[in-house]
Amino acid sequence: MNQYPATITPTPVRELSTLEDEITELAAHINAATYRLLTLIREYDERQGWGGGGLKSCAHWLNWKCGINLGAAREKVRVAHALQHLPHISAALRNGRISFSKVRAMTRVATAQNEDYLLMIADHGTAAHVERLVRNYRRVQRSEALERDKQLHALREFNWYIDDDGSYVLRGRLSPEQGARVVQALDTAMGALHQEQRNPAENVSAETPVAAKRADALERIADTFLINSDSAATIKGGDRCTLHLHTDISTLSADGDGAESELANGGHVCAETSRRLACDCGVVHWLENSEGTALDIGRRTRSIPPAIRRALDRRDGGCRFPGCTTRHHVDAHHIQHWADGGETRLENLLLLCRHHHRLVHEGGYALTIESNEPVFTAPNGKRVPQGPDMRFSGNVFALTTANQREQIDIDAATLVPLWHGDKMDDGMAVDGLIRRE
Repeated sequence: MNQYPATITPTPVRELSTLEDEITELAAHINAATYRLLTLIREYDERQGWGGGGLKSCAHWLNWKCGINLGAAREKVRVAHALQHLPHISAALRNGRISFSKVRAMTRVATAQNEDYLLMIADHGTAAHVERLVRNYRRVQRSEALERDKQLHALREFNWYIDDDGSYVLRGRLSPEQGARVVQALDTAMGALHQEQRNPAENVSAETPVAAKRADALERIADTFLINSDSAATIKGGDRCTLHLHTDISTLSADGDGAESELANGGHVCAETSRRLACDCGVVHWLENSEGTALDIGRRTRSIPPAIRRALDRRDGGCRFPGCTTRHHVDAHHIQHWADGGETRLENLLLLCRHHHRLVHEGGYALTIESNEPVFTAPNGKRVPQGPDMRFSGNVFALTTANQREQIDIDAATLVPLWHGDKMDDGMAVDGLIRRE
């Protein structure tokens, strides 16, 4: 005989229709609250409230402070900014009429011209319908974009001739991808030339026209390709980023008076950057004394043997800076720099992503170990908190009350779409969206 104990009162069984109404109404309230959340996120991001604490972005702050998956956090930031330019979709979410799932899908393709059409689909269909429409529409867009790219690629050309005065005249037409690569290479070369020309010994006029600087940059790119013995390896996919650092103890020591080190390509980096690069086991370095005599020529694995690196990866699992989720392409940081007497032991090593490694060396952040845990201190003397802030917890009454205070009228039917099970005509739906471009 199955009976409840005398001290326990069985929970009354509610009608399914009542339960259904409570679920749909509460879901609509959550939608309205989500809109308020997104507006706060947008303002916080625009004002860069997350900055100054060593974090990379607002999404990383949401991941850290609110416990939101990093991918979902990035989507919330994206949608928050997109809604700023979509008043009709914003109003529908604010009133609890549509779900975040529908809004997330619509904002991938929504414009001021088509948001009403997208809302019509959202009101009459499910989230799956909206996502399928967006997916099919983007497929059509990709197909059209691919055709345009093929046409532009076919039109590519590059020609030159020698003018009467002996100068070379170059003329070309590049595809968008080719053009972007060339422009980026020119900008990089111009930056390098600018640094060199800052030397007064070069006696180069500061009034050199930009067009002339681009010509110099193009020449530098050609010289680099022709002279660099690693060009062939680079083209074939070989190692593209091996840094060779010429430095000395005075520069690498924390209390040294060395100002900078020299890269093999002629560039210079400051002392703190030198310490960071020497801290990273992926840098080849030449260690010299004050007379320039080589004291040590490092190898790629000079700092951390493979066994210790594997143990370090297993222990840390990625960057150890609070709130950071980077797991790949991380540096092995010496807590006590090896130039200051720090040993290459697991206890003296910590994984940091490139961004936070820079903060520790060049950004003024301090790192200490307390109770076997890393503690980071910002330049203003404040410690970086270690975990998410869990001060806030869910409260249905507070949620519904807040929506009522905002004069948002929500009931059990607010969120329910006008769909009755009929099949959506994908072709007609996509065509309708295209006509609103």
